Amino acid sequence: MPELPEVETTRRGLLPSLQNRTLTRIVVRNPDLRWPVPADLEARLGGLTLRGIGRRGKYLLFDFGAAVQIVHLGMSGSLRLTRPDEPAALHDHVDWLFDDGTLLRLRDPRRFGAVLCTDDATRHPLLAHLGPEPLTPAFDAVYLHAQCQRRSAAIKQVIMDAQVVVGVGNIYASESLYHAGIRPATAARRLSRPACTRLNAAIKQVLTAAIAAGGSSLRDYVASDGEPGYFQLQTRVYDRAGLPCRACGTPIKRIVQGQRASFYCPACQH
Repeated sequence: MPELPEVETTRRGLLPSLQNRTLTRIVVRNPDLRWPVPADLEARLGGLTLRGIGRRGKYLLFDFGAAVQIVHLGMSGSLRLTRPDEPAALHDHVDWLFDDGTLLRLRDPRRFGAVLCTDDATRHPLLAHLGPEPLTPAFDAVYLHAQCQRRSAAIKQVIMDAQVVVGVGNIYASESLYHAGIRPATAARRLSRPACTRLNAAIKQVLTAAIAAGGSSLRDYVASDGEPGYFQLQTRVYDRAGLPCRACGTPIKRIVQGQRASFYCPACQH
């Protein structure tokens, strides 16, 4: 599933080509995504100029001034810039054509993504209750420690909770906990202030490195230019069960938490 680094990579890839361009046409081939694509999408956005592209967690926010288009990539979605004469493939569900001939195309084989429209993104039900962005000052060690103190759930589940902090997906949670020296099953309320300081720094470090690597491509994700991400080549524990820890040589262990696989080094993480 595309997570914050993949979505941020997509945002950065699209912005130079689309900002200040006027939307001339929208073609919806299949409106049946996670939620139906609004029937009046072209009526609301057609003829408007794209002011910018923001991101809130895993949601892309296309700012057209009078309205904001919200796009979520779901489990298998990708947004790609392509030629207007490029034939649509089976899973190419939505096209946006801009005044300079640029074509933006949503491909989503599993159709768990979403294309929505709103007058005020900050008050939209999908966004209104999200926690702070992990790469901003609002997400600091003091905040993280306060959130952990009130929760008995495993720390990995807590940092993957979008109401605590947005965008820390499964890969990045395992990697962050490794760099912080904390086992994923540790109860959040047991973490000390120094441990939360380490974890806060690790989350920022891991996400920053993942964005620099273009995200992770494990299945369907590619960036807006069709290129895969490469962060999975740098992982210390994720998907390395039974392999030696890159730091100490101890075999990496795998457990299941909330139906998601977690990976850790039993020697480096306590």
